[in-house]
Amino acid sequence: MPEAFVLFKTEPTHERDVYLALSDHDGVAEVHALYGEFDLLVRVTSPDSKELSQLLMNTFRRIEGVKETQTLIAVEG
Repeated sequence: MPEAFVLFKTEPTHERDVYLALSDHDGVAEVHALYGEFDLLVRVTSPDSKELSQLLMNTFRRIEGVKETQTLIAVEG
C-alpha cells in the first residue's frame, strides 16, 4: 500500500480549516499541527500509486487555504 508524508504551509489564519478538511478525508491516516516552517504534517495511505497521485495532485492542493506542499513518498524496504 503506497504511503506518503505531506508537509503543508497554509495561508495565515487557515491552519484550522485545512487541518479539519484533511482530517475528514478517507486517505488521510494522520494529521499533526507543527511549529516551524510548515504548519501541518499529514500521513497519507492509498490502495495504489495512481490513487495516491490523484490525492496529492488534485485533491490536497485544491483545499482552500493551502499555500504550499512538500511531499515525501515512502518506499518499501
